[in-house]
Amino acid sequence: MGTGMCSRRQKGLLQTGFCLVTVACLGSGVFMYNHLQQKVRNAEALAQKYKQQQEALSAQLQVVYEHRSRLERSLQKERGEHKKTKEDFLVYKLEAQEALNKEKVGMVCSSEYNQHEDVKKQLLDLQLQHNSLKLEHRKTLESHSQKYAQLQQEKDSEVTNLQGEFSILLESCKF
Repeated sequence: MGTGMCSRRQKGLLQTGFCLVTVACLGSGVFMYNHLQQKVRNAEALAQKYKQQQEALSAQLQVVYEHRSRLERSLQKERGEHKKTKEDFLVYKLEAQEALNKEKVGMVCSSEYNQHEDVKKQLLDLQLQHNSLKLEHRKTLESHSQKYAQLQQEKDSEVTNLQGEFSILLESCKF
């Protein structure tokens, strides 16, 4: 026989070896395909979980914004009421001053003096109440500002973490 030809026995072994290599390649291909499919399913589940978490954080942030808006409206209302009270007080103060001047010209009446003292006490009480409300409002505003900043920081850090994990997943899927 020639040098380029294989014997029948070698030909059968060669065909068997080729078939075994083909079956092994097909088997490893199927295994790799199943393995990649599982990785894709896991990545999709993880992405869905992170999307739900992001939606929950967005909803919480929306609630914080709405609460802040209500607080701002309440603050504006309080400012308006304060301005009106202050104007009323100034009008009342001027009226009281005029009344006091009239009394000084005339005789000082003890009942008017007592009324003036009561007004002073009321004024003092109103000023104390106003300062208390002002302090309470400032504390509430600071508290909500801190909570808002904390929620924003948590959201930013979680978004950063999610982006990092997503890029790691993309890199792992490429390989």
